[in-house]
Amino acid sequence: MRVYWPTTLGALAALRGDVLASGPVSVHSVTPALRDYYADADPRDLEEELEFIAMTDAAEESLRLVAASGGPARRVVLALEVPERGGPGPERRAWTGPDRSRLELPGDLLLTQLVSIHVDAEEAEADVRAAVSALPAADAGDEDARFTVESVEGHDLLWYDQSELSLLVAVGG
Repeated sequence: MRVYWPTTLGALAALRGDVLASGPVSVHSVTPALRDYYADADPRDLEEELEFIAMTDAAEESLRLVAASGGPARRVVLALEVPERGGPGPERRAWTGPDRSRLELPGDLLLTQLVSIHVDAEEAEADVRAAVSALPAADAGDEDARFTVESVEGHDLLWYDQSELSLLVAVGG
């Protein structure tokens, strides 16, 4: 199962060993709620679209982590392939926003599960900083601030192969 884990450049630099995050870990993936939200979408492109939405939700969570850490103003999302979970599926959450794709994984996220790394380009930093500043007002219902937060989605995250993680950390993004 493909999952998207939001993180920051600072957190990546602090990684040691083969464990990226100790469980339980909050990640984003294609959930029943996300599928329900896009039930009327064209089935030919649906899976790719759902994966993109889950990654976008993870990128918004990364923005909040950047705000909390005060680190480099770049969103970071790691794509990992984890074993399918047995038992009941995730509970249905909100229809919109990051909750629609959020899952709690009980186990650790391992470096061996890493598929790719997605990071904002340097050109996105000013918009990420503006979005971080606008988060409190956006969360309080200010539509202009919400627009500022959502405008950072106009920046596509750069794709890096999992083998480039150490290089990415060494150069700081």
